Amino acid sequence: MTSGTIIGTVKESKLLTHKIMIPPSSVCPGGTVKMFKGAGTFVVTDVIMIVTGPDGKDYDIMLKQDWPVRQPRPVAEKLAGSAPLITGQRVLDAVFPSVLGGTCAVPGAFGCGKTVISQSLSKFSNSEAVVYVGCGERGNEMAEVVKDFPQLMTSVPDPDRPGMMMEESIMARTVVVANTSNMPVAAREASIYTGICLAEYLRDMGYNVAMMADSTSRWAEALREVSGRLAEMPADSGYPAYLAARLASFYERAGKVKCLGDPEREGAITVVGAVSPPGGDMSEPVTVSTLNIVQVFWGLDKKLAQRKHFPSVNWLTSYSNYDRALEPHFEHYPGFANARARCRELLQTENELQEIVQLVGKDSLSEDQKLIMDISRIIREDYLAQNAYTDYDKFCPFHKSVGMLNCIIQFYETALRALENSSEENKLSWNMIRDQTTEIFQKLTEMKFLDPNTNDDTAIDAYFANFSEEVTAAFSDF
Repeated sequence: MTSGTIIGTVKESKLLTHKIMIPPSSVCPGGTVKMFKGAGTFVVTDVIMIVTGPDGKDYDIMLKQDWPVRQPRPVAEKLAGSAPLITGQRVLDAVFPSVLGGTCAVPGAFGCGKTVISQSLSKFSNSEAVVYVGCGERGNEMAEVVKDFPQLMTSVPDPDRPGMMMEESIMARTVVVANTSNMPVAAREASIYTGICLAEYLRDMGYNVAMMADSTSRWAEALREVSGRLAEMPADSGYPAYLAARLASFYERAGKVKCLGDPEREGAITVVGAVSPPGGDMSEPVTVSTLNIVQVFWGLDKKLAQRKHFPSVNWLTSYSNYDRALEPHFEHYPGFANARARCRELLQTENELQEIVQLVGKDSLSEDQKLIMDISRIIREDYLAQNAYTDYDKFCPFHKSVGMLNCIIQFYETALRALENSSEENKLSWNMIRDQTTEIFQKLTEMKFLDPNTNDDTAIDAYFANFSEEVTAAFSDF
């Protein structure tokens, strides 16, 4: 009997099965089972098994396990993340993706939508378990989570009917650590560690866990207050000198791992940390230290939020370092890798052209630049923005995200070829092309209305395949 070995299961819901494990600690690194109780009804303090350790001593194993939250749980092996974290937000899934087991930061000023993104990830992500930590947040936000999550349903495989899906409450897979702003400072400082320890416990059961820390800035402020009361020497902005080290030790507990014990299983923790820089100042210590650690940066923009563009992720400052790790996944979607690269290139080019347009007007641009401006506007307003209050766009499956972007980029590349291949005698302009393809150009803005709730992946793929044929047919006369 080795530490981390699963010795029994308790069915909590059809979504999660609680696995009873040997605590991975020094008291029972290995040994033999002396006594094991069969099926029955127990309380958490009942001894269900006695293990004789290598030292000859007997150790009691209970349903309840005590574990220090600041100490990482041991693992057999660290693995590289390769499966994508599907969030249901096109700007995150397609343009700045993360992996299961990745680290993400969501910095933004007040009112930019950090909490909404965290809650959206909790509701719609492809994680099997969610740990939501409200660290120093307002009480009404935590009340909203506790009130709304039990009413939200998600589709999960039905164990009683293989191959069939069933509806179950999101709360069945969610653990909420509520630590509001009126609670003690010491509790706030410990809440993040409590959340990551709970996530590690679920990970050791073999689940993919998403941990939402909302927000790490409030945790850092609690750390600063505790440090001040201990009369420690302050550093930048009054934070202790070990702030960066504490943040790094927290984020490094994320990742995909091979778990200890039997049977062999893998689990992953994806950490999404919201950062609330005072006044939106991205150069303050918590934000800078976080960006030096995490691999995905979803930077929220106050101006986008004021224009009601949500998610207000700034596509010029955000980045993801998991592009190479996800290349095998993207290969399953023909043309998508090229579409992603071209999309980011178009958005960058449009930002540079905006300065020219503001100075001398759009008429001064060349025809291909006018095409870039119009296609980029569709990408910004109809692809990157989503309306959370609609049934068709509150969640976007990856098939739909891929199909939409492929069709937009196909239209752009086809129109660009038509402009470049036109002869001097019959020189085409972008306005001429748009006038002759008005119907298909208008459809580019309507693709988001395809409802994933009433269409499966096959129907969605067929819709975009038909749309691609219409694009090809629309340019056949050029």
